Amino acid sequence: MLIDTHCHIHESDFPLPVDDVLARAKEADVQKLICVGTGEESSKAAIAFAESHGNVWASIGVHPHDTKEGYAAIAELAGTSDRIIAVGEIGLDYFYTHSSKELQLRALEDQIQIALKHNLPIIFHVREAFDDFWPVFEKYPGIRGELHSFTDTKENLDKALAHGLYIGVNGISTFTKDEAQKAMFDSIPLDRLLLETDAPFLTPAPFRGKVNEPAFVRNVAEYHANRRGIALHEIADASTANTHTLFAV
Repeated sequence: MLIDTHCHIHESDFPLPVDDVLARAKEADVQKLICVGTGEESSKAAIAFAESHGNVWASIGVHPHDTKEGYAAIAELAGTSDRIIAVGEIGLDYFYTHSSKELQLRALEDQIQIALKHNLPIIFHVREAFDDFWPVFEKYPGIRGELHSFTDTKENLDKALAHGLYIGVNGISTFTKDEAQKAMFDSIPLDRLLLETDAPFLTPAPFRGKVNEPAFVRNVAEYHANRRGIALHEIADASTANTHTLFAV
């Protein structure tokens, strides 16, 4: 069994028929999905989608890009459904500062506090902002979570592992040309690896140019099994166990 720990197929603008997407996921042995909110309305939609599909769970949060649109509703949503299994994706993104750094930092801390209050793990989005992220993270002992779509340095990987974080790996890892990045992906311990698509974004090889969907998490798994010279089921079993441990799905 495989689990797509991060997708956005619940969004109203997702460009593929959702019933077909779920059927293809099942055919690919992707048995469970986590739909991740990126804003207040997106988080509400993730909950509704999860409540109407027995193999789907929801994460609620406001993406750093969208914090300028508000995030107060996340505190109100937390605890309203047993389908909510995490807070996220939240964090810092300095590649594009659609929201100011100051607002991103404030929203990150406020949403961390929501997660801790409700004993929920956190899905972090951090891009070109680790120098500011780690001081915030380290203020709050007891955080459980993952670095979603991790593509950063081995140094930050090692720091994340030392803090007990899991590492989300998606299609980027299958098409990157950066040899240091490839080596970093290869070094992620199996007991800390999570598989994701970020659908409809970041479609893995060999499907570049197509809309990403949860079925393609199998291709991410196959790629890393081949890189490591191990059987597919070893990647699948490890990442599934990690997902159960972190998100209880």
